[in-house]
Amino acid sequence: MTSTWSQFANLIAAVLFILALKGLSSPKTARNGNLLGAAGAVLATVVLFFSGIKLSNLLLIIAAILVGSAIGGISARRVKMTQMPQLVALFNGVGGGAAALISVVEYLEAGSDDTFALIATVFTVIIGSVSFSGSIVTFLKLQELMTSRPVIIPAGKYVTILVAAATLAGAVWLVIAPQTWLLVALLVLALLVGILFVLPVGGADVPIVISLLNAFTGLSVAASGYVLGNVLLIVAGTLVGASGTLLTREMAKAMGRPITATLFGAFNGTTAGGSGAGGADRPVRSATPNDVAIMLGYAHKVILVPGYGLAVAQAQGTLRELADLLVARGVEVDYAIHPVAGRMPGHMNVLLAEASVPYEQLKEMDEINPEFATTDVVLVVGANDVVNPAARTDKSAPIYGMPILNVDQAQQVVFLKRSMRPGFAGIDNEVLFDPKTTLLFGDAKESLTKVVAGLKAL
Repeated sequence: MTSTWSQFANLIAAVLFILALKGLSSPKTARNGNLLGAAGAVLATVVLFFSGIKLSNLLLIIAAILVGSAIGGISARRVKMTQMPQLVALFNGVGGGAAALISVVEYLEAGSDDTFALIATVFTVIIGSVSFSGSIVTFLKLQELMTSRPVIIPAGKYVTILVAAATLAGAVWLVIAPQTWLLVALLVLALLVGILFVLPVGGADVPIVISLLNAFTGLSVAASGYVLGNVLLIVAGTLVGASGTLLTREMAKAMGRPITATLFGAFNGTTAGGSGAGGADRPVRSATPNDVAIMLGYAHKVILVPGYGLAVAQAQGTLRELADLLVARGVEVDYAIHPVAGRMPGHMNVLLAEASVPYEQLKEMDEINPEFATTDVVLVVGANDVVNPAARTDKSAPIYGMPILNVDQAQQVVFLKRSMRPGFAGIDNEVLFDPKTTLLFGDAKESLTKVVAGLKAL
């Protein structure tokens, strides 16, 4: 393949990446967007072998591609929907780590004659390493291999500042006086920064950190593209970095808090991961599945609010069946989607798309909130913090200021819960103790199955 054709093929791959981002902006086109992005990555990889670039250790390269593809494919197919955020965090970390290691190898092979290339190398090592170690800690938190609550080390704020300052000083020193041992020290310091960066983050703030680290990975890939002289890497990395940054801002906006409060709030006691409250002994009103079926079956308008508990129970298909039965009875049914419901951006959209829920029934928070006041019954399945009015009324609550779904304005509210355990933020939800609220305890899928049976018997 000639150089011209190689460049043209890379241009096509870049366009595919852009179209992939466009597709991922809507649940209806997300699947096709994902396929376009994958096609662009395959095209870019194949083109490299025929671009005229001399490749050493070809067998090792092919073996690495096959092994990596096998690991990625098997992991993606076997992962449970509840573990998708962990997988995203892990894959994101691998991308940042790969970019950092490639820059280290390029430095060792090509030297440091080009100052701009050296600056790009230093940038890639720092940002890629922070993304790698931070993503690993995020994975451990989400997988509950370590506590998901903020981890505050003694004098952690000052330790973090000191390590970050040492990293920046080392970066400047390396550019001025390049030395291999200094590059290795910079790599270690950056890994430590990533760990210290994520440890204080906990609870409902973890999804924001995932998107921010994703932006870091994109920036590190873009910088590595400059180091390698690969324009396509620059384009792809810039797209990921820009989209990740915008997503982080939108997530922080949805939480009603600045990004700085998310990242450094634990040092000031404001992170969204508080201690559990003491509402377990307060009286609540419970019901049977048949009672809930009657409430839903004779309503005029019902709003379904999915949350992380729905993903845990894998009950999205049963919820879709319930919605179809209600629609067949002439009930108006909508799904209320909070932007940070679940453990990562778009978690509920992906979950409901898996159950083939009609896209026109999915309504975002700003669109659905005015409708709660005219809704007969709201069915909350596995959601808690995103419907907790403490975000509006309690200034001491860790989620204060976060926009929520106004389920407390509905005529009746039904919660499907395993127990009275608080949500990810660790605080009680006053809606649970409202006289108009009914609780149906048990596994969400089993409870929904019984409600469906009761509805069919009406």
